[in-house]
Parts: sequence; structure tokens; C-alpha cells
Amino acid sequence: WICAAAALLLAAAIFWNLARHAWPAIAKFGFGFLTSTRWNPVKGEYGAASSIYGTLVSTFIALLLALPVSLASALYLNQYARPWVARVVGTGIELLAAVPSIIYGMWGLFIFAPVMQKTVQPLLGRMGIPLFTGAPLGVGMLTAGIILALMILPFLTAVMRDVIAMTPPVLMESAAGMGSTPWEVTRHIVLPYGMRGIMGAVFLGLGRAIGETMAVTFVIGNSHRIATSLFAPGNTIASTLANEFNEADTPLLEASLIELGLILFLISILFQAAAHIWLGRMQKPAR
Repeated sequence: WICAAAALLLAAAIFWNLARHAWPAIAKFGFGFLTSTRWNPVKGEYGAASSIYGTLVSTFIALLLALPVSLASALYLNQYARPWVARVVGTGIELLAAVPSIIYGMWGLFIFAPVMQKTVQPLLGRMGIPLFTGAPLGVGMLTAGIILALMILPFLTAVMRDVIAMTPPVLMESAAGMGSTPWEVTRHIVLPYGMRGIMGAVFLGLGRAIGETMAVTFVIGNSHRIATSLFAPGNTIASTLANEFNEADTPLLEASLIELGLILFLISILFQAAAHIWLGRMQKPAR
């Protein structure tokens, strides 16, 4: 019981410590801290809106790109690939999942951002879509989202592959024996059986993406503003903390940065709670 309660006590202690040190900013700015885009250390004005926006948008882009590819890769490696192909590719995916995030950030800044600036962003800009407007800077929200997608893609694929491999062979053989095609076996047996584990993998990837620091800091542009274009530079909560915390020379700035950490902590808890509620509602019809 003590070991089980230690996790809850640790989470409560983290929350209390963050809230205690962030209280000067909470008392001064109140709810307006969440809606303000101002970040002016000279005037002592701070707001979290741009950081929250950048965190959610970059994470959404990463999941939008990585989730279908990782699920398709995991299904292919388990259901359709030859054994030697699955072993070789699976090992490569696990190696990619172990690459430090700062390597992704450096690669993104020096290799990928110039490609985005010279090729990808001009091509998207010619489409006339409002999300893809503005000067092709190379760095920005879109680049950060793609780098995050590349980071969490091997992690999601590795976990989903292990989850799908846990499907009992007798279930798949029974479905095949009744005349189901391989896709029908995958759709009606493999995916429903492993859905809880797959969603667990998704939210583990979400947790890594939403709190990623160095890789995003390299390529997002680090600008305290909200822009409708994904080409524009932005920032996230984690990148703001990485850039500003060592230079926090006033108590109010330090408290504001700690309040950003508190917000990120609460966002993570809300996502986890939403995941559990959604999974619970999804399992009721299955029973």
C-alpha cells in the first residue's frame, strides 16, 4: 500500500511545490496569465497564452502525422511482414526510439530547416491555404511539429508493435477459419483486442511530445506570439522554460516561469484523465 501510494504522494508534492513557488505570479496576474500573450521582462508583464498555444499546436501536428504512420507500421510488422523483415525493421525502430532528443533538434536545425525553407514551405505557400502563409523561414510551428512527429514515431511504433503482438493467435486463427480476410482479422480482432494498449501508447507519446524541450527549442523560433500561419515562429511552455529560466533575475519572472511549469503539469494530468474516461466509455459497449 505504501509503495502504491508513493506515486500519488509524489504527484501531490510536485503540484504543491510548483503552486507554492508560482504563487506570486498567480496572485499578481490571476486568470489573465492564461489569456495574455504579453511577455515583457522590462515592464514585468507576463502571459502564458502563446506558450500554451504553441504547446498544443505542435503536439497536435506531431500526433496527426505520427499516429497513422506508427499504427500502420506496427500492423505491417506484426501481421504482414516476413519474420526477418520484422526483426530488422523492429530493431531499427527501437534504435531510433533511443536517440536523444537534442540530436533530433540539431538535425532539425541544420539539415531539416533549410529543406523546409527552400523546398517544402514555398510549395505549401503556393497552395493558398491560410495555414501556410508568410515568409518561408524554415523554423516555426510546422517544423517543430514535424520534428516532434519524427521523435515520437519510433516510440509509438515500438509500443504498438508489442501491444499488437499480444493478441492471442487462437482468436486470429478462428476468425481466419470462418472465412475472414487478413484485413477483417486486423479490423475486427487485432485492433479491438489491443485498443487499450494502443491508446496507452498514444498517450505515452503525447506525454513525450507535450513536454519535449530541446528538440523544439532548436526549431520553433522562440517567439512570444500567436500566429495563424504554421510557418510563423512560436514557442512552447518547455522551450520558454529552457530559454528563460537561467536568466530569471527577478522574483516575478521566476514565479511566472514556475507557473508555466504548473500549467504544463496540469495539462498532462487533464490529458491522462480524459484518456481514462474515454477508454472507460469505449469499453462499456464492448462488454
